[in-house]
Parts: sequence; C-alpha cells; structure tokens
Amino acid sequence: MKNPILVALAILVSTVSFAQKKELRTAEKAIKNNNYAEAKSALNQAESMMSEMDEKQKSEYHLLVAKALYAQGTANDTDLNKAIKNLIMVGEDYDSEAAELKTTMENELLTEANSLYTANNFPEAGAKFEQLYRVVPTDTTYLYYAAVSAVSGQDYEEALKHYLELNKIGYTGVTKEFYATNKETGEEEIMDKTNRDLFVKSGAYIKPGERLTESKTGEITKNIAFIYVNLGKSEEALEAIKQAREQYPTDVNIILTEANLQYKLGNKDEYKVLIEKAIQLDPNNVDLFYNLGVLSAEAGYNDKAKEYYNKVIEMDPTYTNAHTNIAALILGEEQALIEEMNGLGTSAADNKRYDELKEARKALYKEAIPYLEAVLEVDSENLEVSKTLMNIYSAIANTEKYKQMKAKVEALGG
Repeated sequence: MKNPILVALAILVSTVSFAQKKELRTAEKAIKNNNYAEAKSALNQAESMMSEMDEKQKSEYHLLVAKALYAQGTANDTDLNKAIKNLIMVGEDYDSEAAELKTTMENELLTEANSLYTANNFPEAGAKFEQLYRVVPTDTTYLYYAAVSAVSGQDYEEALKHYLELNKIGYTGVTKEFYATNKETGEEEIMDKTNRDLFVKSGAYIKPGERLTESKTGEITKNIAFIYVNLGKSEEALEAIKQAREQYPTDVNIILTEANLQYKLGNKDEYKVLIEKAIQLDPNNVDLFYNLGVLSAEAGYNDKAKEYYNKVIEMDPTYTNAHTNIAALILGEEQALIEEMNGLGTSAADNKRYDELKEARKALYKEAIPYLEAVLEVDSENLEVSKTLMNIYSAIANTEKYKQMKAKVEALGG
C-alpha cells in the first residue's frame, strides 16, 4: 500500500510546482505587455505558494513583483517603496536583471529628486533621495542628501532620523575630487577625472591635481545636536553636544549652542564659563561677539549685550546689525518709563516725577540716535530705521531733522 501513497504525493508536489511556474509565467508575460494590473493579480496568487517555492523561484517572484509595482516609473510612492523592498530581496540567480532594474530606478529617481530640490520642493525631494538610498544602499550620499532636503524643508524630525542613521553607519562623505586650472579664466575647476585629463591634454587647462574632500562627520554630529535643541529635547541635545565637543573641542559654534542650551536649562554659571571659553578661542571674530550680544540679550543681560555690540562696532564700524540691535536695546528701556508715567497722579510730587521721566525718555532717544544714524551711513535705504529716526526727531522736537527724515521716508515709499 506504500507505493500508491508515494505516487500521490509526487503528483501533488508536481501540481503545486506547475501552478507556481504558471503564475510566474503569466506575470512575466503581462509585464512584457505593460499589463501591470494582470501581473499583480498573478503575483498575488503566486504569493500564497511562497512556502513551496525554492530559492530561485522566490528570487524570480521578488523580481517580477518589483517590476510590476515599479511599472516603468509610473508607480506611486507606496508601490515604489514596495518595489524597492522586493528588489532588495532578489537573490543571485537574477542578479543581472535586478542590477538592470536598479540602474533604471536610480537614474529616474535621481533626475526626479534633483528636479524637486531645484524647485524648492524639499519634502518630496527628500523622499526621493531616501528611496534612492534604499535602491542603492552602497551609495550613502543619497541618504545625506535626504537629510539635507529635510533640513531645507524644516522637517527636523525627518532630518534627525537620517542624520542618526548616517552617524550609525559611519558616513564621512569623503570623496576624491579632481581639478585643474582654466588657462583663460585662471580659475580652478572641479570635474571628473576623464574630462580633467582631456582638458589638460588639450592645453586649455593646467595644474591638474586631486584631493580628498572635507569630512562631513562634524557637520552631521553638530546638526544632530542643533536639531535636538530645536526640538526642545534638552537631555538628548546635551548628550549630542558632548559628543560634538569631544570631536571638535575648539568649534566655537558648538560651544555657543551649548551655552544657549545651558542658559535655557537655568545653568547660568555654566553658561558664563562657556561664553568665556568661546572668547578665548576666537578673540578676533567679530561675528562671535555679535552672536554673544544676541545670546546675552535673549538671556536678559542687556548691559552685557550692549558691551558685546559695542565691541563689534569697535572692530567693524559698518556692522549695521550691531548698531540696530544696540539701538533696540536702548529704546526698549522706554517701556518701563512710559508705564511709570502713566501710573502717576496729579500731585506736585507726581508732576515733578513725570518731568524727570520725560527727560529720561528724551535721554534714551538721544542715546539711540548715533547708532541709528550709523546704520543709514551704510544702508541709506533702510526704511524701518528711517521711520524710527523720524519719530525720534519729532519726539525731541528737532524740527529740521524731522523734516529731512520725513522726506526720506516718503521717498522710500514709507
């Protein structure tokens, strides 16, 4: 009785195998005819027989699914992501066909991603760059571009996800670049090696060379820290900043970021230590002192902020933002005077105090004027500063300058 049972089992196995091949052949034929709906239907039936397939059949199945879902580049994002997942699962039996499809996907996705990025459509560009990375995981630059796109689109959660993955895989972004100097312009130009060699051979370019590009590790580490700060994740931010400072202990921007975070966390002593550290590292950096002024103003240290802004002006008298900000700090003191003036009564003492406050208000105006005038010396068409000066001249009864500034404001369209 044993032999008939064995024969029955053999027939059953053959039938299943035949069914698998039939569905795969149907899908393959439909794909060749661009009938992707029929191909998907056949592959859905074949999926139920996956457990009975050998490794070669499974590879063929995944390849056909990828082709059917990709549909020659017409797939939506959901189908495209599924196509990529199946393409990655194709085994060595179909390596050449999988490689051909990957190349097609890569070329089309790269064109689309670049076009979206150029059009400032950063969210969709980032999605395409991420898909590119999934198609060609050996080219980690695509994941870096996905992170950059997310930052440009202010999607910091998405950017953080990509930066953390880049950090995990040890991405450096270091590549070899080839260059030569254009004889006509005298400018150094970067190009691929083949073209560089051809141009040099033609005599149009001289001084050929090659070098490694700067590592992006520091940028990634710093961006992780900055994004955590931006997202309000203080503990994660401090840990990321710690790692960044270990790698780049003399990077002033990292130190300032930590200083700002320490202040927000109420650690004012640590804040002051970091600020002094930044100054020691870069005592001649005018932008540093300006940033220190901004940080001090945000922290409520107005006198210290003025000190930093005046330092900036001393180093660079044309630094208009420093002039503007210090004038804003001075004029910001007016509000407390106004509130006190409005709260006074009509007694003799109150009237006396009112006059004192009125004079103090005028003194603030006069203190701010030189800074605002200095802005106009550099940026003569600054409408907001012109309006402010016009109002100040009116308040201190400087009729001549008020008329001059009023005419200027009107000429600027104010």
